[in-house]
Amino acid sequence: MARATKPKLAVWKFASCDGCQLSLLDCEEELLQVADAVEIAYFLEASRATMKAPYDISLVEGSITTPHDAERIHQVRRASRYLITIGACATAGGIQALRNFKDVRGFISLVYASPQYIQTLSKSTPIHDHVFVDYELRGCPVNKYQLLEVINALLNGRKPNIVPHSVCTECKRQGTVCVMVARGTPCLGPVTQAGCGAICPSYGRGCYGCFGPKETPNTASLSKRWKQMGVKEDDLIRAYRSFNANAEPFRRESESHER
Repeated sequence: MARATKPKLAVWKFASCDGCQLSLLDCEEELLQVADAVEIAYFLEASRATMKAPYDISLVEGSITTPHDAERIHQVRRASRYLITIGACATAGGIQALRNFKDVRGFISLVYASPQYIQTLSKSTPIHDHVFVDYELRGCPVNKYQLLEVINALLNGRKPNIVPHSVCTECKRQGTVCVMVARGTPCLGPVTQAGCGAICPSYGRGCYGCFGPKETPNTASLSKRWKQMGVKEDDLIRAYRSFNANAEPFRRESESHER
């Protein structure tokens, strides 16, 4: 009796820091189980050995920032049955999307001695702006257990069980005292999707929004509260413009406070 062929998994990098790919490698023992369930066909972060397309599952890290990558992502989409974007860069444009609020030509002329050789797009955009995405996994970096959950769900033909609630819910479940109420510390937890385990609040710091906007975030209400706490407009804008600056709710809110 012929042995069933394993599903082929590919991992792709675009404009990013590789942190989300490292999250997969950081799974350690769990990664061995993944390798037993799928054929890792393309994963240059882990091995130079590659297999040809098509691929059953493609994990895509990074945003689109160059004309070349704008073409390459279509090649990846055509070669993949399922395309999953992982991390803030792939789902929202990443920290490099700060260029979207300025003229990128000014940055190029300041950074590069020969800017005429630089080929880049005026904006850093998420993968879903270019091709159809089957599922988006948030985080900077992604939560490795959530990543394993998504892979497991696809292999078993079910919907991934990723919660859409806010970081505040994680704080409550862990018994972490609210830093905004108890200490007057600005925190993006009320509008940020859970997934990090509320790391920053558990150490007495406000949430930085690493996992991007939660489902139906009330950013206007949070900004109003921050201003009552004495947060200046410029600091409020900077708070929304970090890892997920180009995520629509955060982008709209930051722009509403520009003079």
